[in-house]
Amino acid sequence: MKLTTKGRFAVTAMLDLATRNTKGPVTLAGISERQGISLSYLEQLFGKLRRHQIVSSVRGPGGGYKLARKGADITVADIIFAVNEPMDTTMCGGVGNCHHKSPDDPEKRCITHDLWSALNVRVVDYLDSVTLQDLVDQHQQKEREQTIKEVKKAAPRAMALA
Repeated sequence: MKLTTKGRFAVTAMLDLATRNTKGPVTLAGISERQGISLSYLEQLFGKLRRHQIVSSVRGPGGGYKLARKGADITVADIIFAVNEPMDTTMCGGVGNCHHKSPDDPEKRCITHDLWSALNVRVVDYLDSVTLQDLVDQHQQKEREQTIKEVKKAAPRAMALA
């Protein structure tokens, strides 16, 4: 399965939004600046995310986007499917006509079709098991660990200067 830029950027932008969601609406310009994603591209993605009721928009001064439901209720699969990201490892798009024969004739499938179809199911199941809150928690844990490393690294230098 190849996840395109659209899916990656959508998940990245949603994680950025979710980590800042408690502070009020988050602007797409802020996400664009922090994540290096084009503002016009984010506008397209967030239009789709809003139509799928994953985010909601707040207009006016101090406006932006916020999660439409709890991060624990939004899965990575929800985000990827909302932006119309195809997740298919088969060569035929799951139709079964891998050798470009009639889709009505299952004997014309490639010999590895069932393998790739089963992988599709596993990938979707996995992405459906990971919530946005899981990603926020992981991100915050890594930030805490990085802060601890920096403090420990700075401590000997501070003592030497004293």
